[in-house]
Amino acid sequence: MKQILSIGLPALGVGDTCIPDLEKFVDMLLERNQVMNLTAITEPDQVARLHLLDSLSLLPVEAFAGKAVIDVGTGAGFPGIPLAIVQQDADFTLLDSLGKRIRFLDEVREALGLGNVTCVHGRAEEFAQAHREQFDLAVSRAVANLAVLSELCLPLVKVGGAFLAMKSTGCEAETEGAQTAIRRLGGTLERVVDYTIPTTDVTHRVLVIRKTAPTAKKYPRPFAQIKKQPL
Repeated sequence: MKQILSIGLPALGVGDTCIPDLEKFVDMLLERNQVMNLTAITEPDQVARLHLLDSLSLLPVEAFAGKAVIDVGTGAGFPGIPLAIVQQDADFTLLDSLGKRIRFLDEVREALGLGNVTCVHGRAEEFAQAHREQFDLAVSRAVANLAVLSELCLPLVKVGGAFLAMKSTGCEAETEGAQTAIRRLGGTLERVVDYTIPTTDVTHRVLVIRKTAPTAKKYPRPFAQIKKQPL
């Protein structure tokens, strides 16, 4: 794993001083994964490639400097934890609806001394109502339709900020189908960036959705309604 990170991080413009913390995170992840479902990827080399380097490929890491960032549906801490390890002058809120995941991430935060991380147990639609437009960036690697993710994430973002949705390539129909929702929520699809994860031939995509107007206070709706009737 160290060799993969030593090759992959410089390709992303990231120094190697963060490798020990990234390795410790993976060790904690795989140990806890034996008793709870955090990741289907269990080989350390593949975790390094498909979790760590994928997370750090999101955008040039400097784009997060000085920003308040929320990772919506963080799961096992991706992309939030790797980004927080590398970009310690940004503040990261990791939000997930499953309490045991958040307890694990709190342990990671404490073990790595990540003073720039806050772990929150809560549902995105409820958290958004209480923390409207408080973040410069929202990121999400969650597996959900883009229209649904946009309703959960865009209300959290300040006007002028952005929602970064991590997707697989080939999501053109999903992206087109979410355009009405994005506009209604005050967003504009600014650009689509395809990237190849260093040390792999895997290509993923990030959709950069700029917040150009305030989101109406009626959004986000209760999740059952969001899921049943996407915008």
